[in-house]
Amino acid sequence: MQYLEVIGAIFVLLGSFFLLTASIGLLRMPDVFNRIQAGTKASTLGTLLVLLGIGFTHPGWWGRLLIIAVFILITVPVSNHIIARAAYHHSQEKGRFFRDDLGSPAEKAKEETP
Repeated sequence: MQYLEVIGAIFVLLGSFFLLTASIGLLRMPDVFNRIQAGTKASTLGTLLVLLGIGFTHPGWWGRLLIIAVFILITVPVSNHIIARAAYHHSQEKGRFFRDDLGSPAEKAKEETP
């Protein structure tokens, strides 16, 4: 049983590292879109690794941890998509995008006509 606790501790430590890098990325990235990227990818991976480590240290909790992992995998992309859309629509930097699929239909019509 000792080896499962060591494996679990390694996963928790690795997940903590990814959570730390996600928090540093949130502070260091220049704009909201890069911050969303850093926060989403690293924090999701870090949280899942921590849950995996807890699963190794407490084998009776696998069912609960699986439900939490599925919930995280469903809600994090959806919530970050909503945050990105809101940031786009309230951003002053719309001109820096090469292609604008989120613009209004009137703006798209102006862009398409020569």
